[in-house]
Amino acid sequence: QVQLAESGGGLVQPGGSLRLSCATSGSSVRFNAMGWYRQAPGKQRELVATDASGGITNYADSVKGRFIISRDNAKNTVYLQMNSLKPEDTAVYYCYALKTWPRRNTYWGQGTQVTVSS
Repeated sequence: QVQLAESGGGLVQPGGSLRLSCATSGSSVRFNAMGWYRQAPGKQRELVATDASGGITNYADSVKGRFIISRDNAKNTVYLQMNSLKPEDTAVYYCYALKTWPRRNTYWGQGTQVTVSS
């Protein structure tokens, strides 16, 4: 079974940076897409960034220009470099991985807390 584990969250001041990592285990499957969601208290879950097959990346407007998503295929790991952090970035960040063959399956990490506060 595929399992995902996030790391790298924590407390940071506004304007600071964090780098989140999401490592996969239990399978050597390559995923069609990997990315990050986040959910803040009282808000709906938001897609932050995704990296799909072919190296196509997409970002939420709120993080564009500040966050960078990348993948290490050899390690089956996805990263989220977060720069110029704002208090509104405070949320639990969840990694996901998608495969579409032979069946469509989405896998989720347990989440890592990011708090941006002075």
